[in-house]
Amino acid sequence: MDSLHGRARYGHRLMSLKRARLTAFLATTQAVRAAAFYGETLGLRPVSEDGFALVFDANGVELRLQKVERFTPQRFTALGWEVSGLNAVVATLAARGVQFERFPGLEQDAQGIWSAPSGARVAWFQDPDGNLLSVAEYPSA
Repeated sequence: MDSLHGRARYGHRLMSLKRARLTAFLATTQAVRAAAFYGETLGLRPVSEDGFALVFDANGVELRLQKVERFTPQRFTALGWEVSGLNAVVATLAARGVQFERFPGLEQDAQGIWSAPSGARVAWFQDPDGNLLSVAEYPSA
């Protein structure tokens, strides 16, 4: 494999992932709680479970929750959903027990929604393992 203008080449064919299906990965040390959270609370369709992972269908994207013994969550967004009707989505999740995060320095409304300078609106929450997740609504183009 060589590099041509930052693109990996194999033989004469340009290798690309632009048409490849994306799989999202997160980690869990609490498979039973994670299964309930992603399946019941968030409403994702369970696909399978084995000794290695819980798998959900996230609107055509495979979400694999890897079963691990130890995990330290990061303080940045690990996974997010673009939604319409953000206020209703946040209210529904809150009614299902989701607690929304508040961050010092960000002006968030009563529901925990932050309005970015771009016009995007975002709310963050954690899964049972502390993975930081978000729901966001973007302005129309």
